[in-house]
Amino acid sequence: MPAREMRMEMFLRALLRRDFSRAKGHMEKLQKIAGNDEWGRGYSKAVIGFLSAIQDNDPDSLVVQLLKEHDRKKAEEVLERFERILRQEFRDEYERGYFTAWVEFLKAYLSQKTLA
Repeated sequence: MPAREMRMEMFLRALLRRDFSRAKGHMEKLQKIAGNDEWGRGYSKAVIGFLSAIQDNDPDSLVVQLLKEHDRKKAEEVLERFERILRQEFRDEYERGYFTAWVEFLKAYLSQKTLA
């Protein structure tokens, strides 16, 4: 498993435990790995959004809904939709980074045993 995907899994696990200080540490490492180009800024924006939405327990946030509902089918549908978006050639690098973070997050989420 690539380092970024492994770090995303650790980030997700910290979020699921609501260990926000550890999640923030993983988030910062993810941001460093992603870099500061357009792609990296899009990736970072998504990761910051995951942490922020869960900390605020924002009921309108997709990530909060997914974590509360434990709906594997819905998560798989969202993953498919975001993977399709990533394959669209007209997407700029920022969007590609943003949706890559979502895809990695959803794959890590779907790999959790609690969803099996």
